[in-house]
Amino acid sequence: MSDEKKDVNSQQENVGKKGINKKLIIAFAGMGAVIVGLVIALILVATSGKKDVDSSASKAESSSAVASETDDTSEEDSVADESEDEPDDEEEESKDDKKEKGFIISYSGDNSWQDGDKVMTGMEIGIENNSDEALKEWTLELEIDQLKSCDGWNGNFKVKGNKLTVTNVDYNGEIAKGGSTSIGCNIGTGTKLNVKSAKLNGVECTVKKGKVLQNNNNNNNNQNNDKKATEKDVKKLLKRTSKAKQGDDWLHTDGSKILDKDGKEVWLTGVNWFGYNTGTNTFDGLWNSELVSSVEAIADHGFNLIRVPMSAELINQWSEGEYPKANYNNAYNEELNSMNSLEIFDYFLKLAEENGLKVMPDIHSAETNASGHTVNLWYTDKVTVKDYYHALEWLADRYKDNDTIVAFDLKNEPHGKPNEGDAAVIWNDSKDANNWKYVAETAASKVLAKNPNVLIMVEGIEIYPKNIKKNGDYSSANSDDYYFNWWGGNLRGVKDYPIDLGKYQDKLVYSPHDYGPTVYQQPWFEGDYTYKSLMKDCWKDNWFYIQEQDIAPLLIGEWGGFMTEPNLTWMTYMRKLIKDNHVNHTFWCFNANSGDTGGLVKDDFVTWDEEKYDFVKEVLWQEGGKFVGLDHAIPLGDNGITLKKAKGL
Repeated sequence: MSDEKKDVNSQQENVGKKGINKKLIIAFAGMGAVIVGLVIALILVATSGKKDVDSSASKAESSSAVASETDDTSEEDSVADESEDEPDDEEEESKDDKKEKGFIISYSGDNSWQDGDKVMTGMEIGIENNSDEALKEWTLELEIDQLKSCDGWNGNFKVKGNKLTVTNVDYNGEIAKGGSTSIGCNIGTGTKLNVKSAKLNGVECTVKKGKVLQNNNNNNNNQNNDKKATEKDVKKLLKRTSKAKQGDDWLHTDGSKILDKDGKEVWLTGVNWFGYNTGTNTFDGLWNSELVSSVEAIADHGFNLIRVPMSAELINQWSEGEYPKANYNNAYNEELNSMNSLEIFDYFLKLAEENGLKVMPDIHSAETNASGHTVNLWYTDKVTVKDYYHALEWLADRYKDNDTIVAFDLKNEPHGKPNEGDAAVIWNDSKDANNWKYVAETAASKVLAKNPNVLIMVEGIEIYPKNIKKNGDYSSANSDDYYFNWWGGNLRGVKDYPIDLGKYQDKLVYSPHDYGPTVYQQPWFEGDYTYKSLMKDCWKDNWFYIQEQDIAPLLIGEWGGFMTEPNLTWMTYMRKLIKDNHVNHTFWCFNANSGDTGGLVKDDFVTWDEEKYDFVKEVLWQEGGKFVGLDHAIPLGDNGITLKKAKGL
């Protein structure tokens, strides 16, 4: 009982003893009841008010957390959320308990094409380890409807009936508890791709069709949360070398030659290193190796240019201040632990410059996906044409004052077959959405508007009409009406519709891709093919005429493969063409994890394949036993010279 109520009762008791009449007593009693009622009401209101305040605070915290995770949450959404009951801790724990355990196999097939009786699909497969312990090695068995063939990467693939068996390779055998890895393949089936079941190490898996979880085998999050503590160190690490001179290394063309600022003819002899396109969000292989020593090794082995495959999606995320986690070995690359994925790329550019290397970004795919290169076009439902252009513009603008980046490869391997209609890439004088000539000119103009100094690489397509007058609109779906070549390798259209860069025409380089019979058994590999037959049946009419007729320089953006027959014969002939004509090139590839070609390094990404390197070394630019770089001030690696000291071709 409150003191206030006690005082009222005491007054009533004293008054009664003095003989006051009943009406007055009743009146006082009524007043007391009212007061008591008011006190109780005030207590209830106060209690209720406190409860409402606590609840609102809780909702505000919850709304804030949601907003931090979802950038497009509106004020209206937040208000609506506050009217709903928040789940309590027990409900949250219940959700966690429902998280799928065991092994999760996800797969996607974003692009497909017909190849005879087979439906070919660029397939990506994710393996997620939600079991209670790490895996040291693994065997994945997939049952797939009407399985016919499979060529893959990041694993050893074997087809038997409708069963696809994949075993790990050295660099991805261990999957940490809660970690994941991804593999990919070009798979042939008799019907639309359908994975019926999966087993990992004999254990039944949950199979999901849709988005594939990318490589994430790091239990240590390499995105540092304490930015203030590391900001100074990152700034120091990213500071460009004082030895570099900015702006003296830009290149231009004259006929079929590429020249430096002084008119000296140069030879671009580089290598590909992928990962920024696959979901690793940095270079593949850093799970076993160090970035610093890897860049040094590339320079020391005499490659003067690195072509870097990237996705437009990742670049646009960077442009919006989003930095997908880079996956690498934290212990081997401690200096990267304070950097986000964009800063790691900036750091790579600094390392390249310090070693006399130049860099060429390549929009390898629209979306971040290890199988993204199998998509015909430069856009998808998720990444629009506008997004594609934006990625190039943003990258060109960001690095316009850094002549470490000397060229842009606008898009990797545009392709498509006659029966794919508007989904197939064409080359003519139209403004059709799938016309690569028009899109390439548009993209180049946007890049050059930001940085007029860089070279522009334009790749070919897959098909070209045999009769351009009758079938110039690609309306025929009959394969017999077209010339075929490798994806990105058909530049026959240059003869009829050359790329026009206007006042920047001296920045244009055509960039075909070419491979051997182990990648695909093309018609020109039938029988006992020779250098002469390859030139006649493929190279000359598809792209070599461009250099031969002094139209523009060539840079073969991808060539390479295993050092075994039947591939070695083709590689030897390709090397002869490159060497005899000083054709610019970037060898495919540095990576050990290229399933259909292998790499210059073995599975540890440290040990070089000396046989393959010695083969490629013959077509690296050398003078007097020294490798020649493309930097005028900084020599190429430990056994190279600067461009200033070189005589030129």
